[in-house]
Amino acid sequence: MLVAFSTAGLAEPVRKSGYAVGADRCGAFPRIQIDMKKGFCAGLVASDEDGLEFPRSIVQIPGHELFVVADMGGWNRANGRLLVLDPKAAEGKRLKEAITNLEYPFGLAIGPDRKVYASTAEMIFRFDPLAADPRGTMEVIVQGLPGRRITLPDGTKIAESSHSLKHFIFDRLGRIFVNVGSHSDDCITRTPITRPCSAGEGPWPLASIWMFTPPAGGIFPVLKPGDANPPREIYARGLRNSMALAVHPRFPDPGYAFLQGENGRDLQDIFKPNEEINALEKGKHYGWPYCYDLSTASPEFKAVLQSGPYKNLCNNAVLYKQPYSLLPPHSAPLGMLYYHGSKFPELEGRLLISLHGYRPTGNRLLIYDVDDHGFPKLSPPPVRYQVSCASEPTRAFQTDDGPVKAAPYEELISGWHRVNGARPRGAPVGMTVAGDGAIWLVEDKNQTIIRIDRASGEPPSALPCDMRSQAQIDELVSFVKQDAQKSGYLASVRANLVEKHCVGCHTDFGLKAGQSDAQKDEAVLRFMLGQDGWMYPGDPDSGRLRIRLRGIGAEKQMPPGGENLPKTEPGYLRVLNLADYLVGKMVPGTRMRIKPGRPERQFFSKEGKVCGEIPTTKVVVVTQKDATGKPGFSRFYRPADPFLNGDCSDGDGYYIQSNYLVPLL
Repeated sequence: MLVAFSTAGLAEPVRKSGYAVGADRCGAFPRIQIDMKKGFCAGLVASDEDGLEFPRSIVQIPGHELFVVADMGGWNRANGRLLVLDPKAAEGKRLKEAITNLEYPFGLAIGPDRKVYASTAEMIFRFDPLAADPRGTMEVIVQGLPGRRITLPDGTKIAESSHSLKHFIFDRLGRIFVNVGSHSDDCITRTPITRPCSAGEGPWPLASIWMFTPPAGGIFPVLKPGDANPPREIYARGLRNSMALAVHPRFPDPGYAFLQGENGRDLQDIFKPNEEINALEKGKHYGWPYCYDLSTASPEFKAVLQSGPYKNLCNNAVLYKQPYSLLPPHSAPLGMLYYHGSKFPELEGRLLISLHGYRPTGNRLLIYDVDDHGFPKLSPPPVRYQVSCASEPTRAFQTDDGPVKAAPYEELISGWHRVNGARPRGAPVGMTVAGDGAIWLVEDKNQTIIRIDRASGEPPSALPCDMRSQAQIDELVSFVKQDAQKSGYLASVRANLVEKHCVGCHTDFGLKAGQSDAQKDEAVLRFMLGQDGWMYPGDPDSGRLRIRLRGIGAEKQMPPGGENLPKTEPGYLRVLNLADYLVGKMVPGTRMRIKPGRPERQFFSKEGKVCGEIPTTKVVVVTQKDATGKPGFSRFYRPADPFLNGDCSDGDGYYIQSNYLVPLL
């Protein structure tokens, strides 16, 4: 299908952070094609071209049309930055560094004193982003929080805590509530497990919300190194990672909402477990790592749940508070707020939640109706949620016991799945409402700042799903099975990487009991080929598999602790190389590089249709150096998918001028 753009005055749309940008505007900014509720549009304010690396939150500076953006820089780094955004500046000049060399800056908030507050992995501070030297205005108010490197109460040392980011929020009394995330997915504990998870124990547990109370007057004093923190309490426990928090404006008046969006554990099933909206109450336990969904007991902790302080926890209403409502499974809620603004009166007082997850349930922005106290309105089962690009586009919220009541929602941004040539997969994180009522959000992986504005007329038609087809997967599997060398690469990757280090982190990779080695190999290959962006045959450098395994770029290295495996496991680097060989040699043909020169080279169908544009220096697999029936052109295998943009088909083939290809050195 040909993706249509309004391109008045432009021969071709330009691409920024993977978004095709034409002449259409959303407010003052280029409109990007993401599927939205009628009456809304999204404008691209800043992209990778502006120097964004891994933005995670945004807030407006009181009294100004400027914003502060927290850019982490990536994982396993201490080069995070706080940036000042001037939306009215010229493109390429909208961002200015305020404070640099921070470790995991994430949280941003406006305090009761109308100053900007920010967090790193271990502290919360306020500062003046408009000062000549913003770093010189930093005033630390909380310090010594559990960061990347921690020691658990049982003495276990953790070199890289999995959830060390410190999101925080103020209530109207000036108290600060801080996310102190768990150190792992589901508590790293040797089996058999007979004791409670150490990370959640002790006076200052992980997987909790910590509350800090200011002195009379509501403003936290400045701390010097070694000073004691303000008075603190554990407000709630058993919360794996609280990156989405929202308080009703009247909280803590009795009955008003304090909500949390829970990023649940990573079971292998794509539809288990559900994420959660929790209604937080002081002193309650919310289940991690012992309970998930509503009252399902984690099987690893069976012995812990049979005796001791956590006996029958998942059914103990005195200690354990079930989720208020379920969220779509593996959707990763990373932003939450109540909308208050003049631009969208239909949203006034409603709850917005951004879903960041890489599964097909994520990548969207939800709208919830709430009652007078801020709680989402519940409906009896079945309540359905959306699934992008799936044969079953909606599913009912359910647990092992069947469908359950939940809070239904609308989608302000729906799907946001990747569409070749038009947009990347959405990756929304932090949000804020500006003084004019516009909604601003940031995407970390796509390196963008987006502004949501009012739109008139009918919304554009939803863009189609564009994933690797089953026929393409079948063909690639046959290429590997028919070649002994490629089959050997696959067998080694499956046995020495996937089964040894990857299974159980997020999925079972299609592996089942009773499979032969050959069946295991094929299952693993089919799974990896079916994941969006993991492998681009012929070009291992472009795939997320290589990027994550080798810790390249902003995303966390996988598997956890993978940076140490080359030192501790003989042969590990060889296995990574074999994974590259498998991808690079998967398709029969000659690997060649797109000749340097113009930024992009067009490629065509045999009949001359434009199929897309490939950046120079990218790699393709040439199957016919002198294409039959198309003089002067070479035929190549399907390119790295993000560069497809047109109505070409695999059967018709892809062709590029032969003089645009150079040998791969």
